[in-house]
Amino acid sequence: MPKTSKAKTKTNKKTGTIGVGIIGAGGIAKGIHIPGYQKLDNVEVRAIADPVEASRQSVSEQFGIEHTYADYKEMLKRDDIDVVSVTTPNFLHAEATIAALKAGKDVLCEKPLAMNAKEGQAMVDTAKKTGQKLMCGYNHRFRPEAKVLRDYVESGAMGNIYYARAQALRRRGIPGWGFFISKELNGGGPLIDIGVHILDLTLHVVGHPRPVAVSGKTWDMFGKRKDVVGLMGQWDYKNFTVEDFAVAQVRFENDFVLTLESSFCANIEQSDVFNFSVMGDKGGCQLTPLKMFTEKDKTLLDITPAYLPTGVQTHHLEIASFIDSVRNDKPVFTPGEEALKVTQIIDAIYKSSETGKEVLL
Repeated sequence: MPKTSKAKTKTNKKTGTIGVGIIGAGGIAKGIHIPGYQKLDNVEVRAIADPVEASRQSVSEQFGIEHTYADYKEMLKRDDIDVVSVTTPNFLHAEATIAALKAGKDVLCEKPLAMNAKEGQAMVDTAKKTGQKLMCGYNHRFRPEAKVLRDYVESGAMGNIYYARAQALRRRGIPGWGFFISKELNGGGPLIDIGVHILDLTLHVVGHPRPVAVSGKTWDMFGKRKDVVGLMGQWDYKNFTVEDFAVAQVRFENDFVLTLESSFCANIEQSDVFNFSVMGDKGGCQLTPLKMFTEKDKTLLDITPAYLPTGVQTHHLEIASFIDSVRNDKPVFTPGEEALKVTQIIDAIYKSSETGKEVLL
């Protein structure tokens, strides 16, 4: 895993209470980040910023956060805030993260890292320049299955890995809230919303090889129609400007090839698919259900772990890992540099679909 620059530490980051500021008072802040921080010892959520007064007030009352701000830049002036979670819509990730890094705060930014690779690069560059930590919220890396498969790959048991197929598919899953149907505000549809999760997880398991070329295609076959059932609320089909299905083939420098599929809507059997399979010349594996495949003495074997932890809240493990990295000045587990690779691939898929040509990275 790439090393990140050492953060500028303060005494209370290692021995005292770590102060937290939240930028964005929406569902991910209320459901994940604030409860995650409040579960930890010697961590205090001291302020929240959001331009919507009702949202600020609701979060303040629900979680007992005394200080609220309409402008997050005012919140960032506080010396008692050491780390910041950026839980805004995608189009504000870069702006808020860069401001927080420049203010001397370590940042946990929700996925995707940014709307595009240009923004993501600016975020990574700012983290390096300031010496602050930048972590991206790819929580699926904290699944027990991910550790099993990462260890399996690192052991060499799969040999030369040459192909993977990654899928994040919904049969009917266009969100009926937020900015998920807006290209201008979200950056894209399922590819940038759920496709990034399975792409990051697959690349993490196989060791993040360097991508060299991308071919992709996107469609909007369902989102602009009013006759499609909405199982996640009714969206505004008249203002649907993103894709609802995407497919891509990504080539990497070591002859490894990955196929990625992501959808909000698709005529498939299962309502929700989140899975990958990886193939090597000595073995293979899949995420769901978790299995490894190999051959020994001319006998084909399927390997299934006898035990895995259950009830794991991966978002809370992510937040605990972030705080541990800050407190002990360790590299973060989902660094901005690796999240940037994912964003670069997503950019290339959209560009390839627009031009009808392979995009070199």
